[in-house]
Amino acid sequence: MTDHLRLGVNIDHVATIRNARGTRYPDPVRAALAAQAAGADGITAHLREDRRHITDEDIARLSAELDIPFNFEMAATEEMLAIALRHRPHAVCLVPERREERTTEGGLDAAGLHNHLAPMIDRLREAGCRVSLFIEADPRQIEAALRLRAPVVELHTGRYCEVEGTERTAELRRIADMAALAAKNGIEPHAGHGLTYDNVGPIAAIPQIAELNIGHFLIGEAIFLGLHESVAEMRRQMDAARG
Repeated sequence: MTDHLRLGVNIDHVATIRNARGTRYPDPVRAALAAQAAGADGITAHLREDRRHITDEDIARLSAELDIPFNFEMAATEEMLAIALRHRPHAVCLVPERREERTTEGGLDAAGLHNHLAPMIDRLREAGCRVSLFIEADPRQIEAALRLRAPVVELHTGRYCEVEGTERTAELRRIADMAALAAKNGIEPHAGHGLTYDNVGPIAAIPQIAELNIGHFLIGEAIFLGLHESVAEMRRQMDAARG
């Protein structure tokens, strides 16, 4: 079991609200600094091809202003690789991306994309970035991450969050098994997507998982609680589950 379960806060949807009106507020970098003050261990942002929320300027500012690790989510494209190599964030998480989707749907097919991903991961590693692969909890994808020498995998928790009853129990077991398999092979397992106060506990209790990345729910709760309390409550719930 890791000593401290880290919380990465995704601030994409602060930028979504800003961009809806074409203003300069609310500022996602201000949100990142507030999350940092509330107990976040890292900040995540996804620069999408269509720039629907986070922008290039946001990435530059986050890279310059954060005191905690910055996790740059990106599609595996040459454009995004160039941006990552320019800023050299602490971590880079490679995710699948389709222009028509509302949010990231499912995990990256690391097994099927091995030849495309391998040189990209090598270049990121050489630049000092810690590479993560956002994948389904599937042994084939864990094996691919091992072949690609990715030090981290982030297990997609979307289906776990969507289903109930025995289906949720089965999904939780699958995630726990793949977290254990990753850790056994020297890969640090993270998890994220769709996590809320109501469902985070069982995922947080998986002993091998080192980090959870949570965004949309926390930004939504901030409307009612304020961002500091929204993040602080998630931190409390994660600590209680792990403790």
